Amino acid sequence: MILKVIAVGDIIGNSGVRELTNKLKNIKQKENIDFCIVNGENSAEGMGITEKNFNDILEAGADVVTMGNHTWGKKDIFKFIDNPKLIRPVNYPEGVVGKGYGIYECNGKKIAVINALGRVDINILTENPFLIIRDIVAKIQNEVDMIFVDFHAEATAEKIAMANYLDGKVTAVFGTHTHVQTADERILPKSTAYITDIGMTGPRDSVIGMDIQASLKRFETTLPERYKIATGKCIFNAVIFEIDDNTNKVYNIKRIFLGK
Repeated sequence: MILKVIAVGDIIGNSGVRELTNKLKNIKQKENIDFCIVNGENSAEGMGITEKNFNDILEAGADVVTMGNHTWGKKDIFKFIDNPKLIRPVNYPEGVVGKGYGIYECNGKKIAVINALGRVDINILTENPFLIIRDIVAKIQNEVDMIFVDFHAEATAEKIAMANYLDGKVTAVFGTHTHVQTADERILPKSTAYITDIGMTGPRDSVIGMDIQASLKRFETTLPERYKIATGKCIFNAVIFEIDDNTNKVYNIKRIFLGK
């Protein structure tokens, strides 16, 4: 028997939420998806998430919503931060509201999802994600069947290092945050599945989801031009992990890129 988990790349603004709504249910049906992880930290017009965004993403078919460096971009999040289907980076300082991982039941399996924030070029003071995840995995490994890590990080090297650090200890490590889907999906020597970045779901003709002209002005002038979400056709980026029900290990990874 095969269990399939899909992870959907960063949702960018209302247009990204609409694209998720338009595409996800059909993909889940066509691909026989059992469990869905969606990164929603950019769903509130590029920065943060609102309660409406969160509910719309769940209605579209997500089982859990992960976050990142824009977790606190909208104050609205404090109204629903304790929802078990929402997880924020686990390596925020101790005492910060919300949870950094969750355990969910699916087809008789217990699936843990951990969200962590990288530290290289992120400019947010966080605890060491390597050590935090190490300790969590040691704590829960005997009570779950699978562990997925959404590593929301800027540096490719940091993501690759994390994957090798966790190889054989978790089911899969997938990167988010840079909004560009990478073509390096593989299964590491000790069985952990990995991809550097699963991409984004949002405006195609953009600079990682943002309006091109506003982005260019920032680069030309170095002035803090206000970012705004681009308009037009959207892309849908995701990755599917196919897992052997007997071993609980990934044996195949498939990238999804719709709307090129």
